Amino acid sequence: MTRQTVILRNLKFITLFALVFFAIPATTASAKAKKAKYATIKIQTNPGGLLLMIDGKPRGETAMDFRAFDVDAGLHTVQVRLPNGKLWTRELELPEGRVKCVVVNYRPLPPLPKSPCPFPVSISAPDKVTEGEIITYTADVVYSGNSAMKYTWVVSPSSARIISGLGTATLNVDSTGLGGQRITATLTADDGSSDPACAQNAQAVSIIAPIKKVAIVAREFDECNNCTFDDQKARLDNLAVELQNDPSTRAYVIAYGGRMSPVGQVERLMSRARDYLVTQRGIDASRLSVVNGGFRENDSVELWIVPSGANAPQPTPTVQAGEIRRKKR
Repeated sequence: MTRQTVILRNLKFITLFALVFFAIPATTASAKAKKAKYATIKIQTNPGGLLLMIDGKPRGETAMDFRAFDVDAGLHTVQVRLPNGKLWTRELELPEGRVKCVVVNYRPLPPLPKSPCPFPVSISAPDKVTEGEIITYTADVVYSGNSAMKYTWVVSPSSARIISGLGTATLNVDSTGLGGQRITATLTADDGSSDPACAQNAQAVSIIAPIKKVAIVAREFDECNNCTFDDQKARLDNLAVELQNDPSTRAYVIAYGGRMSPVGQVERLMSRARDYLVTQRGIDASRLSVVNGGFRENDSVELWIVPSGANAPQPTPTVQAGEIRRKKR
């Protein structure tokens, strides 16, 4: 019996892992879009209850459901203490705003066959991911022969984009655009011989959950009816603070003249709102739209916050121009 065979027979475990990287954008449904400055590691093990360390620091125990850890973008080291006492270690490179999933399965291996062929092959991958995440399929091949293994991957559907890993034991696939579908990765592991028993197959399937899309809409921030200019300035101050807190938004000011308002009242309301926000509060004029809304029963000014991607608010006059009885100032 060779030394290599003895070493392989003493193996008591197999670990399978999958790394999944996701695209979320990152866009949220809130009015305040925030650029992600961190990344997320999601970890699941079978069995659970294993000691977990990230970058050498204890992070409690693993579970059979995913546990999520927010970390700074960059290179991180994940370590899991296996039931046999050995330390499973992987280094992960995480870009900003993305997610990588780590799946570690532990189980004893069956006794090795006397001949190197056939040999057991399995693939580790998450059962379910969110659209936009990167799925990592990792092959585990227990082979005692001397020839180098050859890895041939086939992925369906054909629209699933392979990022890297063809010809290796680890395949990375982008799930973008495949929400509601499933990705199937099929592997043939071959030692290059003509023996059919030395070409083994394995398959893994990941279901792609679609991203829930929420409509981004403008919201009315405030409304002032028959306000004095001092009252209106206080409301404009609040609007300016909101714009400064979220530079991705715009503001719409919609002014209405009253049924009995003096001639030119709408233009005066528009002008003083614009001048105050730009001159007194320092709001960039390109982020401000001032709209003549027509007429209502009384003078009125609406203040709107419009997130990026939202449609502009529309005026809602309640009095027709022919019904106006204008006063001369």
